[in-house]
Amino acid sequence: MQDGRRALGERGERIALHALREAGLRIIERNWRCRAGELDIVAEERAPDYSRGALDSRWLVVVEVRTRRGHGYGSALQAFTRKKQAKLRELAALYVREREWEGPWRIDAVAVQMDRSGRLIDVEHIRHAVTG
Repeated sequence: MQDGRRALGERGERIALHALREAGLRIIERNWRCRAGELDIVAEERAPDYSRGALDSRWLVVVEVRTRRGHGYGSALQAFTRKKQAKLRELAALYVREREWEGPWRIDAVAVQMDRSGRLIDVEHIRHAVTG
């Protein structure tokens, strides 16, 4: 059972990596770990930072990937719980401190939904999925 979940998660991450690259993000790290947990993907993207008045900034993007096959345990988006979001805020802050990142950063989500047989149904990239 655990191997099946791991394989599904790895497949979802590969799909998410492709979607992120297609969207113009550059992948920096995968599966970054610390004592508090793990970040699935860390990337960079060139985009405006209106809070600083910059039209072209380098953003650090922490990405959580949620993959579901079927809807028996809810959709991939439903797996993105408040508890998970709180953990992501904590992990992202640790990553930013460790890397001494001084630019803008955000937390995105990629939801990968498959049917029961494992056929891809939908991939949704949500920018700024976790705030405050």
